[in-house]
Amino acid sequence: MPAVSKGDGMRGLAVFISDIRNCKSKEAEIKRINKELANIRSKFKGDKALDGYSKKKYVCKLLFIFLLGHDIDFGHMEAVNLLSSNKYTEKQIGYLFISVLVNSNSELIRLINNAIKNDLSSRNPTFMCLALHCIANVGSREMAEAFAGEIPRILVAGDTMDSVKQSAALCLLRLYKASPDLVLMGEWTSRVVHLLNDQHMGVVTAAISLITCLSSKNPDEFKTCVSLAVSRLSRIVSSASTDLQDYTYYFVPAPWLSCKLLRLLQCYPPPEDGAVKGRLVECLETILNKAQEPPKSKKVQHSNAKNAILFEAISLIIHYDSEPNLLVRACNQLGQFLQHRETNLRYLALESMCTLASSEFSHEAVKTHIETVINALKTERDVSVRQRAADLLYAMCDRSNAKQIVAEMLSYLETADYSIREEMVLKVAILAEKYAVDYSWYVDTILNLIRIAGDYVSEEVWYRVIQIVINRDDVQGYAAKTVFEALQAPACHENMVKVGGYILGEFGNLIAGDPRSSPLVQFNLLHSKFHLCSVPTRALLLSAYIKFINLFPETKATIQEVLRSDSQIRNSDVELQQRAVEYLKLSSIASTDVLATVLEEMPPFPERESSILAKLKKKKGPGAVSVELEDGKERGELNGGGDRGGPNSMFTLSLSLSIFLFVFQSTPSPSADLLGLRSAAPVSGAAPSAGSLLVDVFSEAGPAASSAGVNDDGFLSSAPPSAASEDPAPPLPESDELLNKFVCKNNGVLFENQLLQIGIKSEYRQNLGRMYLFYGNKTSVQFVSFSTTVSCPGELQSHILQLLFTKTVEPLVEGGAQVQQVINIECLTDFIDAPLLNIKFRYGGALQNISLKLPVTINKFFQPTEMAAADFFQRWKQLSQPQQEAQKIFKASHGMDTEVLKAKLLGLGTALLENVDPNPENYVCAGVIQTKAQQVGCLLRLEPNAQAQMYRLTLRSSKDTVSQRVCDLLAEQF
Repeated sequence: MPAVSKGDGMRGLAVFISDIRNCKSKEAEIKRINKELANIRSKFKGDKALDGYSKKKYVCKLLFIFLLGHDIDFGHMEAVNLLSSNKYTEKQIGYLFISVLVNSNSELIRLINNAIKNDLSSRNPTFMCLALHCIANVGSREMAEAFAGEIPRILVAGDTMDSVKQSAALCLLRLYKASPDLVLMGEWTSRVVHLLNDQHMGVVTAAISLITCLSSKNPDEFKTCVSLAVSRLSRIVSSASTDLQDYTYYFVPAPWLSCKLLRLLQCYPPPEDGAVKGRLVECLETILNKAQEPPKSKKVQHSNAKNAILFEAISLIIHYDSEPNLLVRACNQLGQFLQHRETNLRYLALESMCTLASSEFSHEAVKTHIETVINALKTERDVSVRQRAADLLYAMCDRSNAKQIVAEMLSYLETADYSIREEMVLKVAILAEKYAVDYSWYVDTILNLIRIAGDYVSEEVWYRVIQIVINRDDVQGYAAKTVFEALQAPACHENMVKVGGYILGEFGNLIAGDPRSSPLVQFNLLHSKFHLCSVPTRALLLSAYIKFINLFPETKATIQEVLRSDSQIRNSDVELQQRAVEYLKLSSIASTDVLATVLEEMPPFPERESSILAKLKKKKGPGAVSVELEDGKERGELNGGGDRGGPNSMFTLSLSLSIFLFVFQSTPSPSADLLGLRSAAPVSGAAPSAGSLLVDVFSEAGPAASSAGVNDDGFLSSAPPSAASEDPAPPLPESDELLNKFVCKNNGVLFENQLLQIGIKSEYRQNLGRMYLFYGNKTSVQFVSFSTTVSCPGELQSHILQLLFTKTVEPLVEGGAQVQQVINIECLTDFIDAPLLNIKFRYGGALQNISLKLPVTINKFFQPTEMAAADFFQRWKQLSQPQQEAQKIFKASHGMDTEVLKAKLLGLGTALLENVDPNPENYVCAGVIQTKAQQVGCLLRLEPNAQAQMYRLTLRSSKDTVSQRVCDLLAEQF
């Protein structure tokens, strides 16, 4: 690079920078900058004969001002003019200005491209490098179109200097990453690959970065690079530190190039050529041997470089998974790092051994380090290292050590970090299931798991133990006895109550012969927990009680008394009230035979993938190490089905009870649990499957489809054709206000006038929802020709996939009566508008035509997501693109009560994250919007200013339309 002459010091620039630094206030700085900008503007406009030095100086000042955070709206043309200079320093400043300030859509791009072409064809290596750096820095599609064909030619030309080749390779890599469809190697492929043989190590280092990227996308085109990479690696590994003096880093020859070569080889399977493969194995053995040698320097840079090559070599050995000797040696080498004083090395060793444990050749070698790994789990200070130790224990587990590993993980759970407890619980549950030879041990383990970490035992875990107990006759009695004993503890977790209610309701008769666990004792034990439980658990216990009446007729009077009590049949929760009333009625009017049929034992679950394993895969991501359940007979014995044990099938008294209740009830349950919708198929005329617990609702969709389907106008209608012939009225002016009332709640009165009241109760799970509409006639006169339709305006029909009435309403609504309808909803992708509900009827001969917006908003499909502070801020930074963020600053329209704010944020559907924001006054939430097409992660931050009575609301999501829509909806709530 040319030396900067003494006259290029630009004293004026130095004085200006000094003045800026000496400013005592922001106002003084702005004043000085404005003065300088005025001076530069006058120079550019007035003096047409400015020399190159002056242009360079003033462009430099503009660049400095821009870097201080001020907008620059002139000087671009002067910078472009500097590109035509023959002086290096002037051309350099011109390119620097363009790289930083010129937008890819600028009108000057054509002039810039012409200047770059001139420099690329000049054969001046310094100017060519400047031009290539500018292309790479800008990296726009326009530049890729202009130069993607020229740069490969420069890269492989025989007369191109080494420094230019390096810049060309890295520039081409930048363009390929930005616009891969425009960078077509074609005829240049073989010549680019042969750059691996170049004499200049810098060229090889730059070229291998390009080749690795190209190979990952088109491995077949670049497969000839394998032999060349092995040859180059062999020369580096076998060389002494003095052979490559310019590229030796703390006695390690070319560590960066070695790592890049090893990473390139991981893009391909083991070489088929025996000679190449033998040479590569020799290289890997040499790297492992050097790791055992005493260090040549005590400095950390030496060990870092050496270990970087070693870990990359081990990654390649694991990738090939074909050399038993190398795999065992790699495992032994990693085992030495498990007790190293450097935390990062211990972490990397544990992570690599997790992968080694999945290899049949090295699994036994990994198991020899079990005591060291267990000790790391107990004593490590760093939580990330402890988590990797838990992962390794999970990966190395087999029949020989399952009980030891499960016991250690259970022991660690009592003191484990909260951030990894849920994952630990899933792993313990999976291992206990997979390696359960004695099913009593499995039951003991899961119940112990609930006792130790009940708050972190997800639904999938206790569903799974229920499934297995139901499918295994030989363990049912033991499970009933064990859970009965566990329920006798003074402090009993709610998940234990759920398991106990389910198992005793199904198999309590197996232990009823013992006076200590007689039917009445079992019932009293369960009922003693009733008042401490949440609504879903109470609902499950009520189902257990009705099962008891079938199993133990002598308990009938006691249980009926409980069901008849005011706390049940007048319960404020509709679900509990309805269960109590229906179960009481069922036990009173049904004969013994009917009860035995309706309340029969749950049938065995079908064989499917473990839902716990599916959840762990989802939690860990696609690249995680997983333990698959074994195939064959053992899998069949263990698996009790995947999602069938979901909450909607959670103790539903088998399919026959739903059918039996449907005979007595003319309408489906208005509060039926929706969680089972996840496995529900789209409604059709086909008979419902025996596994669907929503048969009581969906069974009506078949015969009703002809009258409650989509009519010719694209409306979902429950009316006969004649009744729906009039055009729907436009939405009421207050529709948006009514819709906003339901953003953070699901139940309430949607609309009311002197004639009609419309109430709503809705439930959502994943991308599915169910809405119950209640139409109340407030008058004493009949409504005639009563009909309802739902329409999806604009593009909404492609966003709400299914919006289906499950039942038509009767055309006559008596005075003072209430009728009900159910709408099933499926969200296909994100949306903005809301569906329209149109109600038509005649009152006193006059047609009433009312249109409202149904409160179906995108936030209804939120799945709350718990996150640690570090994970939240990492994800927040990842969603940093301007279009991913929506922000609003607005005046508070209601009181800024803390509890009300929390309730609204939870009502939105997100998880409220505690102790995440550095400012305790702020609120931070996280959630994932579930649609059929994709999942959209959302992060939320609400900053209240009580003094100013203002809020600042910031939404970031992976989809810009979602950010803006959720921000708009939530801003209306405060």
